[in-house]
Amino acid sequence: MNINQHWLTDITQTPSPNYDERPVPTDISLLVIHCISLPPGEFDNFYIDQLFCNQLDPNKHPYFEKIHQLTVSAHILIKRTGKVVQYVPFDKRAWHAGKSEYEGRERCNDFSIGIELEGTEQIEYTDQQYLQLTAVIQTLLKSYPELSAQRITGHSDIAPGRKNDPGASFDWQRLFCLLNES
Repeated sequence: MNINQHWLTDITQTPSPNYDERPVPTDISLLVIHCISLPPGEFDNFYIDQLFCNQLDPNKHPYFEKIHQLTVSAHILIKRTGKVVQYVPFDKRAWHAGKSEYEGRERCNDFSIGIELEGTEQIEYTDQQYLQLTAVIQTLLKSYPELSAQRITGHSDIAPGRKNDPGASFDWQRLFCLLNES
């Protein structure tokens, strides 16, 4: 896995319109881990792609009536199969964190990369997701010098009380062991 012009190579690219310029284009210094499933608890469909590309049909599921007008995105999604999809180039600001703060700095979207895992806070993530997440993070660490293993956090940590993901089902120790092994 490599990065070419801020896009991962050899993965699926599904460009989202939901991004803008970072205030400081070279300030990429935080990785934020999230989880998502649409509808909640359902996997292996194209609804996440549709949400991130403003194409979610509100008539397909009652839950979509509440969220179809959101303009959100992440840089990366790792599906339960391990398939990696990129929506926003890393030098642009994806809209994943919302109101957030990390180490006294607000607006985490300004300086972070958002990685979504297809899942829920209650269901364990798959082996394939941990392996691909490790590969993606290692590639990012090599390409963006302000990133480090110490600057990886969960959405729940930058938006406490508002967000719970990636949740108790995410094994942080396993991720850091995999990163240290490689």
